[in-house]
Amino acid sequence: MCFTGRRPRWSCWSKGGEAMYPKLIQIGPITIWSFGVMMALAFITTSWLLQRELRRRGIDDNAAGWITIAAIVGGIVGAKLFWAFEHFDEFSQAPLRSLFTGAGLTWYGGLILGAIAVILTIKAMGKPFLQVADSIGPLIALGYAIGRMGCFLSGDGDYGPPSNLPWAMSFEHGTVPPHLNPAIQKLLGTTDVPPDIRVHPTPLYEIAMSLPIFFFLWSRRRRYEGMPGFLFGMYMVLGGCERFIAEFWRLTPKTPFGLTVPQTFSLAMIAGGAIFIWYAKSKKAQIRKARGRR
Repeated sequence: MCFTGRRPRWSCWSKGGEAMYPKLIQIGPITIWSFGVMMALAFITTSWLLQRELRRRGIDDNAAGWITIAAIVGGIVGAKLFWAFEHFDEFSQAPLRSLFTGAGLTWYGGLILGAIAVILTIKAMGKPFLQVADSIGPLIALGYAIGRMGCFLSGDGDYGPPSNLPWAMSFEHGTVPPHLNPAIQKLLGTTDVPPDIRVHPTPLYEIAMSLPIFFFLWSRRRRYEGMPGFLFGMYMVLGGCERFIAEFWRLTPKTPFGLTVPQTFSLAMIAGGAIFIWYAKSKKAQIRKARGRR
């Protein structure tokens, strides 16, 4: 349900029955944005689950709060900074608006600075890195899925190219309407794009891939507890594959090599995950070999 003005508006959908409004509640000057609500829900949910998982592993669960704060600050700052570098002309026209809205976030920027902030926090608190990383891995997929729901509700430009498929949607009332999106206009070769143009609801595709990754990894966290780093490596491989595939239904420009920048980072993420998996398996093999000599 959406509230706009003094009376509640019971439908969040456009007249075409397609995309939701970016505002969940608006009463006078007070506006609660769907993107912000879903981001808050993502961090609250993952922090709570991380606290429980650390406690189960015998690790001080107070670390969960600090890790979450590090992820929030590092992730948002990184996503904004990398976006500003990539879209400097757009950023320079309205820097304050670009910094304090849900739009204008670069995935790999948030991933890089968020990861650095979390790693430094774990090290500063003296916690076992691989065990904490294994606790975090599945929850990144969950938080990502919840965050993508915020992108879907707000229509912030994370949708894909135009489509006539039955599930294609219009984001006419989104924060970045497709008919005003330069990427859509460039793709169609015209600025005269119909306001109700239907596009791929790419955030829903990412949710459909990320949630199974979370449930798969979460259900196996006890099985791989004796292989520190393995579960996190599995997340990196699966999460990298998810984003690599999703890029085929996004509007991200391609590099001269035929891939988008996020796809390049996805491949690096997959390679990094493979290293974590190899390390976890090799350490377990060494332990078994050492025990066999006794």
